[in-house]
Amino acid sequence: MKIHHVGYLVKHFDEAYAVFSDLGFRPDGPVTLDESRNIRIQFMSKDGVVIELVSPVSKDSAVGSLLKKTGASPYHICYESEDFQQDMESLEQKGYLRITEPAPAPAIEGNNVVFLVNPEIGLIEIVDKQKA
Repeated sequence: MKIHHVGYLVKHFDEAYAVFSDLGFRPDGPVTLDESRNIRIQFMSKDGVVIELVSPVSKDSAVGSLLKKTGASPYHICYESEDFQQDMESLEQKGYLRITEPAPAPAIEGNNVVFLVNPEIGLIEIVDKQKA
């Protein structure tokens, strides 16, 4: 699996966008509202590095409690998978705990994603390279 992006959890979307823009990052496509997770997402890139700004849009957001606990920070690395099911199962066999079920991600062309956690490295995301 290769790295797809690094997810940044941010409280103030517009301010974070401005800071990353000042660092030379440019948007990769439009802002996406993921209604199922109640988050706003913007992919940005610079020098081949892709980041994902993730900001809650309501109190019941999928990331709201994490943001209160950690504050603004990078919080996951996403890996792109050529064999989504096999990679997910392999990671689970190695001790990763699946914390979400695979689901389409509106910000990644509807491709399936899943989140897993490992006690030694934290949260990772896997995106299916094949369109869902």
